[in-house]
Amino acid sequence: MSRPRLRLVRHGEVAHAVARARAERSARRVLAMLSLSVAGLTLVGLVMVLSASSVSAFATYGSSFLFFKRQLLYAAMGGAALLGTSRLPYRTWERLAAPMLVVTVGLLVLVLHPAVGTVAGGAARWIQVGPFSVQPSELAKFSVVAAGAAMLSRNLDRLESEPLRWMLPLFTMIAIVSILVLLQPDLGTMIVIAGSAFLLMFVAGVRLRLLATTFVLWGAAGASVILGEQYRRTRFLSFLHPWADPKNTGYQIVQSLIALGSGHLFGVGLGASRQKWMYVPNAHTDFIFAILGEELGLVGELVVLAMFVVLVYAGIRIALRAPDPFGRLLAGGITGWLGLQALVNLGAVTGVLPITGVPLPFVSFGGSSLVVSMGAVGVLLSIGRAGLASVRPPARGRPRPRPNSARGTR
Repeated sequence: MSRPRLRLVRHGEVAHAVARARAERSARRVLAMLSLSVAGLTLVGLVMVLSASSVSAFATYGSSFLFFKRQLLYAAMGGAALLGTSRLPYRTWERLAAPMLVVTVGLLVLVLHPAVGTVAGGAARWIQVGPFSVQPSELAKFSVVAAGAAMLSRNLDRLESEPLRWMLPLFTMIAIVSILVLLQPDLGTMIVIAGSAFLLMFVAGVRLRLLATTFVLWGAAGASVILGEQYRRTRFLSFLHPWADPKNTGYQIVQSLIALGSGHLFGVGLGASRQKWMYVPNAHTDFIFAILGEELGLVGELVVLAMFVVLVYAGIRIALRAPDPFGRLLAGGITGWLGLQALVNLGAVTGVLPITGVPLPFVSFGGSSLVVSMGAVGVLLSIGRAGLASVRPPARGRPRPRPNSARGTR
């Protein structure tokens, strides 16, 4: 019969085990924060879509629940996409990045064809697939981030020595996708795609001088596009002086500010908005945050903003703990895309930025936006789980019996 043997444990062994346990707990907390923030934003979106769209849906279609039922279906599809992508190894997207980009470009070309694309509000952004409308530009956001992460991760050691090796394919991809999106026209999505690619280069560690040059060149190109067309120039600059033409070019911003100001601290009450009675255009899509502010007040706005902050924080932590460069870039790109899109939408609703027609992630009505965004969050969870596995201590095997010593035998 063997006797248990004791041995001295060094201080470094205890510290290492404790550090690994703390890192594992921290990684689990980050995954929980990401999941809860996305679930909270989606739930808030469902409630606000029902409230903001009830009047216009009843007036147009005879049912106040039409858009809510559709958004509920989209949320279920988005949840399925989130679960699917969270269980798929994130390295799969490195192999699928190029084929997915080709498919996305093909869809962006098809949506411009009059026989295929569905025109609404003067823009051809949707493809009708049975009872659903698919918006290829939403898929383009994820495709550009995934393809950009794949390109940059393969050339991290050549960022400075051979810049043309990665700049040429990356900038060509961004230019092609941006031009196709702009032809719809969809200036807001083009800004989000270009901005996400810029943030991706920052995460990759591209030199600040090159980033500054890229920012200036892209900014000049964007300014020429905006100022080159009368309607774009008027809409873009209307946020500077919305009250100069409150019934025309400044109408959306003025009505949005009235809604936000009417909410005060605690709001007028859920469902009691007055601005949703055909005053605020696109009340359940691009300007849903204005109705939220009116009904739930400053407190409700701060809660939603806090959930976005938690989402971005969790995404950054996941990127920092990613097991490899591709995972780090993919997580950073997805986080930058969602954060930038939320910033652009909130800036337009509050009159700080021009109106670009970008939806608020997880909150605004829209199937393509919700499903793609939730699928991207699933990819973040997959990267986070891989990072958790890298800090988790290996499972202990069954201890092998030691041979009996002469002292331990009878």
